[in-house]
Amino acid sequence: MNFLCPLTTALSSSEQAQQPASDTELLHAIARGDELSLAALYDRYAAILLGLLLRILHSRPEAEDVLQEVFVQVWRRAGDFDEARGRGFTWLVTLARSRAIDRLRSIDARTRAAQAAQREVREETQDATDDVLHAEQRAVVQAALARLPEEQRRALCLACYDGLTQSEIAAHLKQPLGTIKTRMRSGLIKLRELLREQRENASLGL
Repeated sequence: MNFLCPLTTALSSSEQAQQPASDTELLHAIARGDELSLAALYDRYAAILLGLLLRILHSRPEAEDVLQEVFVQVWRRAGDFDEARGRGFTWLVTLARSRAIDRLRSIDARTRAAQAAQREVREETQDATDDVLHAEQRAVVQAALARLPEEQRRALCLACYDGLTQSEIAAHLKQPLGTIKTRMRSGLIKLRELLREQRENASLGL
């Protein structure tokens, strides 16, 4: 009797069981809700996809954030993968590139909005500074500033008299930059109204 055939068959089955699952098999398992398959796919391709995202975004924090978004998307959309249309890795790369481009657009939009807000505040600060410089008497300006809330007055004085930027003011006062922007905007609007009111009163002899 030949006892090698059953042994050979057993070894062949064992070797097949030890072979890692293919990308397609992992994606199909993920589509069925298998978290271990998602972890396996992450371990297999996370480093490669991170390198791709770094080349696109030029920022490791942004790339790592997008990488997590990609695998969340894989978890949710693994059922959309069709092996007839391409390899699993190609599908992952397509998802990563798409998310990276979306992030670039988002970053660009945030940058433009921040620059526009900075220009607006700078223009308003300059307008307020012009009002101060062209006031007939310094006492008029001081009186108007004295009627502002303390936090608005301090921020405006640091900008107008000391020439500090908003970021420098925030650091000096140990306040969030957004808080300083809000205080300065509100203070500028109120200061203009007070200066206008005082000029009108002066012209009427009040």
